[in-house]
Amino acid sequence: MLFWILVAVLTAVVGAVLLYPLLRGAREADDCRSGETEVYRDQLRELDRDLAGGLISAGEAGYARAEIGRRLIAIAKDGAIAKDGKAAAKLPAHGNYRLAQAFIIVILPAVGLCLYLANGKPGLPAQPLEARLEKPGNDLAISIVKIEQHLAKNPDDAKGWEVLAPIYFKTNRIGDAELAYRNVIRLEGPSAAHLGDLGEVLVVKADGVVTAEARGVLQQSLALDAANPRTLFYLALALEQEGKAADAKAAFEALAKQSPPDAPWLAAVNEHIIKNGGQAIAAANGNAPGNPTAEDVAAANALSSGDRQQMIRGMVDSLDAKLKEDPKNFEGWMRLIRSYAVLNDRDRAADALKRGLAAFPANGGEGQQLLALAKELGLPTEVTQQ
Repeated sequence: MLFWILVAVLTAVVGAVLLYPLLRGAREADDCRSGETEVYRDQLRELDRDLAGGLISAGEAGYARAEIGRRLIAIAKDGAIAKDGKAAAKLPAHGNYRLAQAFIIVILPAVGLCLYLANGKPGLPAQPLEARLEKPGNDLAISIVKIEQHLAKNPDDAKGWEVLAPIYFKTNRIGDAELAYRNVIRLEGPSAAHLGDLGEVLVVKADGVVTAEARGVLQQSLALDAANPRTLFYLALALEQEGKAADAKAAFEALAKQSPPDAPWLAAVNEHIIKNGGQAIAAANGNAPGNPTAEDVAAANALSSGDRQQMIRGMVDSLDAKLKEDPKNFEGWMRLIRSYAVLNDRDRAADALKRGLAAFPANGGEGQQLLALAKELGLPTEVTQQ
């Protein structure tokens, strides 16, 4: 019952606030008309005194009286004066604002009430923040707050930082993810996985550029695990970004040869091999998502550089067409965005990102991975706000 009383009071307050300018405008209009009438009446009395004193002639007085009378008649037509020349009780502004007043008083509260009854839950019990923190359920934001509060009291809890770091990364809180991974490494000691995670975060933070700091972290990871594909990929990418095409091609080829035939990163590796002047390496499992078949690779390798690029463009366009028919293919969007970026078609890459985010919104895990890929490739992420 208290809820409905509060709703009624708030509705009345809002209605009064909205009505006040209308009522004030009516009063001001009425006062203005009444003042004009008094001015003209004073002019008539002054005119009679001048005529009696001989200051003006009868003809001049007649002309002046006619002009003043015309102005009084104009006011009378607006309903501002009555037959005796005094301000009338009729308020034309009220009539002009009647529809607006009815809308504010009746229609607006009625529409608001109907919308609330249709979509609201007046019987839902209160859920203070403390209670929600105790039982966050599937609310990711509340879960993050709960872990953050725990870590504020226990900053040396390595497991807490380890849980929070990938969540920060997936929700595009890159600075927080960097801090979290550094805390994990500080508390648990360096490991290939955590150093690789930190290196990737630093690359994303630099909009896809493998900086000197990121390269140093990745080399530490490589020293602990020489076969880590993510570390090898970013180090090869660093060579490519430095303009060392031959070294980058060799690094990407080595990664492709040691990768499993159904590795999801093999398509991206092959794109970089071709970009640096090499020949794509076929996957044994041609049905793996995004991997070219042996026939595709053989055909591409037999072509000239220009024809090979045209063939690759055709394969990318084919993937684009398939995604238009079936947009719920997350791996497909990842491949398409990267493919357009490798082909240096940034406009289409940005368009693919926009369409991918339409299928996988930015507030979800897949959407965050699409945004992270866009940052890695140096693509604008403002398309999410269009």
